[in-house]
Amino acid sequence: MELFTVGFPTALSFQNLIYCFTGVFLGTLIGVLPGIGPLAAISLLLPITMYLEPTAALVMLAGVYYGAQYGGSTTAILLNLPGCSSSAITALDGYAMRRNGRAGAAIFITTLASFIGGSIGILLLTTFATGIAQAARMFGAAEYFAAMLLALIMASTIAQGSVLKGYLMVLVGVLLGCVGLDVNSGVARFELGFLQLYEGISMIIVAIGLFGVSEIIISLTSKSSAPQAGKVPLRSLIPTRDEMRRMWAPTFRGTAIGGLFGALPGVGANVATYCAYAFEKRVARDKSKFGKGAVEGVASPEAANNAGVQTAFIPTLLLGIPGSATMAVMLGALMIHGIAAGPRLMTQQPELFWGLIASFWIGNVLLVILNIPLIGIWVALLRIPYKLLYPAILALICIGTYSLRYSYFDIWLVLIFGVVGYILRVLRFEPAPLLIGFVLGPMVEENLRRAMILAHGDIGNLLQRPIAGTILAIAAIVLVATFISQYRDAFGARRDRDADGDAVAASPAWMAGAESRAAPGSVSGADPARDKERDPT
Repeated sequence: MELFTVGFPTALSFQNLIYCFTGVFLGTLIGVLPGIGPLAAISLLLPITMYLEPTAALVMLAGVYYGAQYGGSTTAILLNLPGCSSSAITALDGYAMRRNGRAGAAIFITTLASFIGGSIGILLLTTFATGIAQAARMFGAAEYFAAMLLALIMASTIAQGSVLKGYLMVLVGVLLGCVGLDVNSGVARFELGFLQLYEGISMIIVAIGLFGVSEIIISLTSKSSAPQAGKVPLRSLIPTRDEMRRMWAPTFRGTAIGGLFGALPGVGANVATYCAYAFEKRVARDKSKFGKGAVEGVASPEAANNAGVQTAFIPTLLLGIPGSATMAVMLGALMIHGIAAGPRLMTQQPELFWGLIASFWIGNVLLVILNIPLIGIWVALLRIPYKLLYPAILALICIGTYSLRYSYFDIWLVLIFGVVGYILRVLRFEPAPLLIGFVLGPMVEENLRRAMILAHGDIGNLLQRPIAGTILAIAAIVLVATFISQYRDAFGARRDRDADGDAVAASPAWMAGAESRAAPGSVSGADPARDKERDPT
């Protein structure tokens, strides 16, 4: 097998090992710093790769990419600040585990789930690369529209409480995603007269504002003092037996979802994390635990995230179609060295292709070795007084946000979304569906319009295509089932209240008698003097 005969000898060379370690270390550090993200880091490192060998350059850039996914969950768990946009979902239950005193265990679970998801993703990339690439070619604009629409419908299940609130947040997110120039017509939409909004709103800005800044505002306005970590015993860094038992199945389910969505061109790992979380909540027996520190809500999206990152290299390397903006930069690194991505890459550049895949295995092992010993250090950050920690966090947010487009306007946008996130949480609206609608909304619109152009405006063509029609049917079933479930829950709760009220109103006498017989001294007989006044004899 070429992975062992060509790949590992190439990846284990001293030069490539050094660049692999450099990449995963920089990626972890960049992931911990909120607002920067792997895209900005890879873009800054791209000029340096001109002076490196192609394999070494791709090994380092890839290490930065999947290393940032590991580090991005750290600040999401500890400070409710997603280091990467894909870590926003992890913050929902990861931060709740931190508030429950399980910060170390949450980071350990994310590291283990990330390693498993990444390893299986690499295995899929190694074994089924050609087959998955051919299957991905079967997806056209109609199929992508159907898949994105299904993801939007499932996003509403992330919200706690009313499903209508979830759909409303998704709709608001879709509208925010429409801000900027229309790709097809070039018309500016919802720009409100600001030239800075012509390019749209960055997903990083929305995620940091809704989750990070709003959390700071809530902590500052709360009358209760912020909890401090105190000493962090070693036992708190290791998950309990129950937590380990509950993480395995979600990890493998999230890996399957991430591996599927990551291999689809133009989808990326973000969609995989949202779908994995929504699916995990739907199949859970107790849905109320999500958002309150559910292990399943941490393990599944992290496994999906890292599996999706690995399989995202399939369309990039074998089809020449970048799966995300970061993959587009990776494709640019290939073009700098005069290498054409495509099906022939495996045969024309076997050292590069298989050496890169072998470096993924090495990089994942290095990330586990780097991250697990650092858990105690990351959790120790919670011992810093909040009066010192919050200004430092805000400073990092401002620096990271400003580095996106070197615009002060983006910093104001982060503050505005922070206030909006605070108001939403006070009104008991979940901000997570808004973020999902913001990400998927433009994809739904773009693929729908492209499908309509190809079908000459015939919307029935969507249902006639086997894959698209099947996915749309599933979406309709999920939509109807969601409203039926919501109606049953509401009707059942009202019926229980009415039954309790009728029982109390109808039988106070025998209830009192039963209570007196069951617990002497509780009703009659509780006060002997009062009973003697009623019956002097």
